[in-house]
Amino acid sequence: MNMLLEVEDLHVTYPGKGFRAQPFHALKGVSLDIRPGETVGLVGESGSGKTTLGRAVLGLAPVTGGSIRYDGREIGHLGRRARRGLSSEIQVVFQDPYSSLNPSMTIAQILAEPLTARGTAAKEANARISDLLDRVGLPADAARRLPREFSGGQRQRVAIARALALDPRLIVCDEPVSALDLSTQARVLDLFIEIQERTGVAYLFISHDLAVVRHISHRVAVMYRGELVETGDGDQVTARPEHPYTQRLFLAAPVPDPDAQQQRRADRRALLDAHKSIEGAVA
Repeated sequence: MNMLLEVEDLHVTYPGKGFRAQPFHALKGVSLDIRPGETVGLVGESGSGKTTLGRAVLGLAPVTGGSIRYDGREIGHLGRRARRGLSSEIQVVFQDPYSSLNPSMTIAQILAEPLTARGTAAKEANARISDLLDRVGLPADAARRLPREFSGGQRQRVAIARALALDPRLIVCDEPVSALDLSTQARVLDLFIEIQERTGVAYLFISHDLAVVRHISHRVAVMYRGELVETGDGDQVTARPEHPYTQRLFLAAPVPDPDAQQQRRADRRALLDAHKSIEGAVA
């Protein structure tokens, strides 16, 4: 099967600021691919480079080396104007749905915006808006309401509906459930899965939570300090991690059993101490 997205030896470097400041290497030779209709979970702690990778795919971070190919076409070095034609192919769902939704616009106006930009006629756009709301499980009368009238989970459904408006083939999901409570997280994740089964859309799903990516991902890639340190089948990487950093992420995840949680903390401390010793010996 041909790859939908191919990231090869990607580097993103930001210039240093101030006197004698060193450049910051956010990504250091990252290679990753996504098949049509596949979900690849990108997991790592804050500062690992996972969001930078997503932003580079979206054209929002400067590519200083390597390549990004979408459907065989190099897009890593395209300017903003040249990327406009990709808006119907690649969309994004951000972490905070409220900040990404114009608070002064109704839901209908928010969903109509990308359709109008594409030149969709008003009657067709209205029908499309109704279909989008139904697709994400919101009632038809939601179209007349403002974002502040909805819960966090409902606003995220609106953001997903907007991302689906132009029938993209790839959606970059940047921590799309991390601001939601656990029960709402589960419902939104199930919605992502249902939409994928129905439409065949692919996801680059970015999260700091191994449990989240295990639930939704076909494959998982683990980032640490700007590099990919482990990739593989979702169940294998999340249940039987091989790299010490992935093992630390696994042990950091909470479990309901207090005794098991205490043992996890002890195992994680031992793993951290061992990892620090190895890093000190290498240095």
